[in-house]
Amino acid sequence: MDQGILNLETLWFVLIAVLWIGFFFLEGFDFGVGILLPVIGKDDTDRRVMINTIGPTWDGNEVWLLTAGGAMFAAFPEWYATMFSGFYLALFLVLIALIVRGVAFEYRSKHPTSEWRTMWDGAIFFGSAVPALLFGVAFGNLVRGLEIDAAGEYVGGFWALLNPYSLLMGVTSLVLFTLHGALFLSMKAEGDVRDRASAATKPLSIAATGVMAVAMIWSYLQAESGVIPGLLPIAAVALLGIVIWLVRSKMVGWAFVATGLTIVTVVAAIFIGMYPNVMTSTIDPAYSLTVFNASSTTMTLRIMTVVALIFVPIVLGYQTWSYWVFRKRVGREDVPASTH
Repeated sequence: MDQGILNLETLWFVLIAVLWIGFFFLEGFDFGVGILLPVIGKDDTDRRVMINTIGPTWDGNEVWLLTAGGAMFAAFPEWYATMFSGFYLALFLVLIALIVRGVAFEYRSKHPTSEWRTMWDGAIFFGSAVPALLFGVAFGNLVRGLEIDAAGEYVGGFWALLNPYSLLMGVTSLVLFTLHGALFLSMKAEGDVRDRASAATKPLSIAATGVMAVAMIWSYLQAESGVIPGLLPIAAVALLGIVIWLVRSKMVGWAFVATGLTIVTVVAAIFIGMYPNVMTSTIDPAYSLTVFNASSTTMTLRIMTVVALIFVPIVLGYQTWSYWVFRKRVGREDVPASTH
């Protein structure tokens, strides 16, 4: 098997990285809006406005997660099996949180009482904060390395995943997604919701820059990488430093782009730092799963490549069109009186 750079295994490793980047970029601001729901939404109408800013697109953004998981399963079944069995409890919590959040979006307005809506607003917060935290913890463990034995199985246990470095990565993703959501609300909402979101971006940008600086320095020390991954963490911190200036200059749109580029940079640094490994063993480097020993057959990868070339442009086109259709700002006047 060719173990150079130009091969189907590397191609699919890159495509999976792109799918995770797309998921975190798009679903990141959805998580942020949900996390900010009890903070910025001072009454039921404000919270309805916030939910309506992501209402037409949040479920479409989750398709990126499903596609990333499906691509991992099909292209790298050993990676999928080891990761999803080793992270089973954490991923189960993420799945429950995402299900609860989806149900909350649909059921929140089914009953007019404040108690009913408060309960589902709490579910939206929970369903947004837990994945935002745990995804960072999971990717932190990929950078740090895991206790993988000679059989390619994770033997470290659940509590080993909650190490200081990975928890810091989780806090970093939580704060970064919250900032991403606040900037999205500043662009998408109107009135008091927009004003409160804009005010929240100032402390959030400072907090995100601080935790990102610590996390990226630690990541550089953790990663077995060369010059490129070493520069990307620096770029991520620099981008958030620019966000602070953009927020103070009230250039919200550019600040949103900068936080998006920060997410792209961080995830790219993680994948570049891992390659050719997909999961690094801390027991013995020889036990690590790589893009070569964890991949499917060449025929499977060829078929997947043809399918991806056909359907990925269709999905991208549809999602771009949906954002264009629902580009209008949302204000209190857009909330039907029946949902007040």
